[in-house]
Amino acid sequence: MAPGIPAAMERPHFIGIGGAGMSGIAKILARRGAKVAGSDAKESGTAEALRALGATVHVGHAAGHLADDATCVVVSSAIRADNPELLRAAELSIAVVHRSDALASLMQGLRAIAVAGTHGKTTTTSMLAVALSELGLDPSYAIGGDLAGPGTNATHGEGDIFVAEADESDRSFQKYDPEVAIVLNVELDHHANYASMDEIYDSFETFVGKIVPGGTLVVSADQSGAVELTRRVRDLSSLNIVTYGESETADVRVHKITPRGLTSEVTVVLNGKFLTFTVSVPGSHYAHNAVAALAAGVALGIPAHNLASALGKYTGVKRRLQLKGEAAGVQVIDSYAHHPTEMTADLEAMRGAASDSRLLVVFQPHLFSRTQELGTEMGQALALADASVVLDIYPAREDPIPGVTSTLIIDAAKAAGADVTAVHDKSAVPEAIAGMAKPGDLVLTMGAGDVTDLGPQILDHLSS
Repeated sequence: MAPGIPAAMERPHFIGIGGAGMSGIAKILARRGAKVAGSDAKESGTAEALRALGATVHVGHAAGHLADDATCVVVSSAIRADNPELLRAAELSIAVVHRSDALASLMQGLRAIAVAGTHGKTTTTSMLAVALSELGLDPSYAIGGDLAGPGTNATHGEGDIFVAEADESDRSFQKYDPEVAIVLNVELDHHANYASMDEIYDSFETFVGKIVPGGTLVVSADQSGAVELTRRVRDLSSLNIVTYGESETADVRVHKITPRGLTSEVTVVLNGKFLTFTVSVPGSHYAHNAVAALAAGVALGIPAHNLASALGKYTGVKRRLQLKGEAAGVQVIDSYAHHPTEMTADLEAMRGAASDSRLLVVFQPHLFSRTQELGTEMGQALALADASVVLDIYPAREDPIPGVTSTLIIDAAKAAGADVTAVHDKSAVPEAIAGMAKPGDLVLTMGAGDVTDLGPQILDHLSS
């Protein structure tokens, strides 16, 4: 039986309750019996899913949304200091709790697996959640994306395992005390919070240092940043380190990845024995995510062959190369990729899955700071497509930076030989793409912002 509700979480109010991370915590608390309330900027399927669990969800932010008897106000790093509900909490002397502290409190008393890395976290966490559920272990989990419909990013299970996506962007992953931690990769990102790779390494070292005594770090043996992290934490006492990857030195060695259309067959060598299983999403990076999940489950004592079979039941997560539909012989696929490494991986996966098709990309840069630092690399990644449309930067939580626009990406893409066009009016994209696409083509909408909304609109134009 999972633990109950921490006293501070009996009547929580979430500012931004519809967000991927916030809604998951709210859902788990509602399942445990808490009186959950909150607000979000707009109506959504996630808000409806929370209401179905008994939560009160307000649309818009106003001081009056915060009940006087709330036991705490939960915020993420994206909530600004002048939010009226946050100001009201100060007037009422209601404790303000960061999202990561709320999540950490829900893990107490459970065997936690925390999945970290610059990219791949959502997919790997989802793979573990699906596989452990398939094995009847009834885990709790909190994921940064929906497995299927809105509200499927988290659940309260009756088992003793809690799988959580651990966010490094604001150092919040340092709050967790996992029994098993996965580090998929370590790269420079989140430039508003990290000034250098040394700061990134320091942050990940702190995260690894929070693994409980006798616990396990599962870490890539191939990615250079992960290899350097392993070198830095090698001497930590009472820490078991399990490496995975294609390196000959890996403890769980990837022997072969065989593409099979939109799936892959993966063979690993574990404890001197070959083990083959299916990954139902394309691309070698997703195959590596599955191997990381396999290694983590084995570290918890789950038989490898059972876990491998269960991993084959994973069929993807919303916005991770998600097929949105097909019209006029054109498939439209959605990708959350917004970092150059992710972009390259997804574009290569699409190339491998349909090598005879043209690949058309609609890319929306995410954050001014990321574009300023990595715009050149983003443009170079787009050279893998046959043609690309690049939208204006999606600001999310950031204010504009003078001189930083999508032009940085477009210029780099053209310098790399890419066929790329700037489109400033997002509403013009569906018609433009429908005019470009021919039967057999693949269209990939890519980015962490609202570019995902364009997929259905493109399909509508293709059908007309």
